[in-house]
Amino acid sequence: MSLAALTLVLGHLAIYGGARQADEGTAAHLWQLLMAGQIPVIAFFAIKWLPRNPTQALLVLVLQLVAGLAAAAPVFFLGL
Repeated sequence: MSLAALTLVLGHLAIYGGARQADEGTAAHLWQLLMAGQIPVIAFFAIKWLPRNPTQALLVLVLQLVAGLAAAAPVFFLGL
């Protein structure tokens, strides 16, 4: 979901550029839904796999965190 959110932001930048919009568009709402929608999935993964295999589960969670930050970075740095 983070990769989809990042692709959405980069696609929006490629098509419309980094100029501020008067109103949040569909891309902004989809980005918000994707970012918020992955929280329950990540929580379920952490609850299920951290007790069973903490090393590999932490690796997956760190990768998910990096992907989430990568998806959020253009939004914060460019003020989209």
